[in-house]
Amino acid sequence: MSVRVRLTLSYAGFLMFAGVLLLAAVWWFLLRYVPNRAMLINPDDRPTNGVFPIRSALLGVFAPRAAAVLAFLLVFGLLGGWILAGRMLAPLTRITDATRMATHGSLSHRIRLPGRKDEFRELADSFDVMLARLEAHVAEQRRFAANASHELRTPLAVSKTLLELARADPDHDTRETIDRLHTVNTRAIALTEALLLLSRANQRSFAAEPVDLSLLAEEATETLLPLAEKHGITIETDGELTPTSGSPTLLLQLTTNLVHNAIVHNLPDEGSVWVNTGVRRNSVVLTVENTGENISPQLASTLTEPFQRGSDRVHTGHAGVGLGLAIVSTIAQAHNGTLTLTPRASGGLRITVELPATSRALAAGEDTEH
Repeated sequence: MSVRVRLTLSYAGFLMFAGVLLLAAVWWFLLRYVPNRAMLINPDDRPTNGVFPIRSALLGVFAPRAAAVLAFLLVFGLLGGWILAGRMLAPLTRITDATRMATHGSLSHRIRLPGRKDEFRELADSFDVMLARLEAHVAEQRRFAANASHELRTPLAVSKTLLELARADPDHDTRETIDRLHTVNTRAIALTEALLLLSRANQRSFAAEPVDLSLLAEEATETLLPLAEKHGITIETDGELTPTSGSPTLLLQLTTNLVHNAIVHNLPDEGSVWVNTGVRRNSVVLTVENTGENISPQLASTLTEPFQRGSDRVHTGHAGVGLGLAIVSTIAQAHNGTLTLTPRASGGLRITVELPATSRALAAGEDTEH
C-alpha cells in the first residue's frame, strides 16, 4: 500500500477507535446504571407515563443510532483522511519529482517549496542545497576532466611528432630527440602522479596520525633549498610546534607544494620566501609568503582551481603542471582545514593553511598566552 492509503486507514482507524471509546464511555457511565427490570414511579410524571425505561429498551433505541454514527465516522474518516493525507504528502511529491529529474541528469532544477518552515520545508531546502553543490561539483569535475585531457594530450602529441620526425629522417641525430622525449615524458609522469595524488586526497583514503607541521615545514625547506639557491631565493623559517592529525605524506606534499610554488613563482633574482607555523585558538596555521609581481585579488581567487596558472607571475624556467595549489586546497579540505590566498601589498602572495588543532597544540597555545 502507498503511504497515502496507509495514512488514510490510520486516520479512519483512529477516528473509529475514538468513536468506540466514546460509546463505551456512554455505556459505562450512563446505561449501566439503568435498571434491567421495569420500575413504577410517580404516575403524575407525564414524560415516562409512570414507568421508568429499562436498559433493554434504551439499548434497542441506542444501538442502531450508535451503529449509524460509527458508519458515518468510518466514511468521514476515510474521505477526510484521504484528502488530508494528500495535502500532507504534496511536498513529498515535489521532492520526488525533483529527485527523478536529478536522476536523469537535470541538476539545475530546484524545489523551492513555499509555505512555513516545517520538516518538509527543511527537507526541500536541504535537497536544494545538495543539488546546488552537486551541480557545482559535476561542473568542476567536467572542467577538470577537460583540462586534464588537454594537458595530457599535449605531451603525447609532442612525443608523437618527435617520433614521426625521427622516423622520417633516420640520419638525424637521435640524442637531441631522446633528450626532448625524456623532458616531455618526465612532465607527463609528473602530471599523472599529481592527478593520482589529487584523486587520493579527494577520496580521503588515509589514516589520521599525529603530525607536527613545523617539522614538515623544515623537511620541505631542506629538500627544496638547492632549488632556491639555484634561483637566488632566500628562505626563512620560523614558528613553534604545531601538532595536528592527518596523513603525514599528504601534509608533507601540501607543505612541499607551497614552498616549491613560492620559489618558482618569485622575482628573477634576490627573491625571498618566508615559512611560518603557529597555533591559534582552535587551530594550527602554516603560512608561506614570497616576493614577486603584484597579483590582483581576482587572480588570486582562481589559483586553487586545477590547471590555473597565474599569467602575471614570473616563471623561472620551471614549468609546472598547474595542479600545485589545487592539490594543496584538496589536501587541506580533506583534513577539515582551510586555504587562504592573499596578495601582498609589496608584491607576491601570502598563503595560509589552517588545520584543526589537537589537544596538545591547544595546551601549548594556552601556555604561550600565560
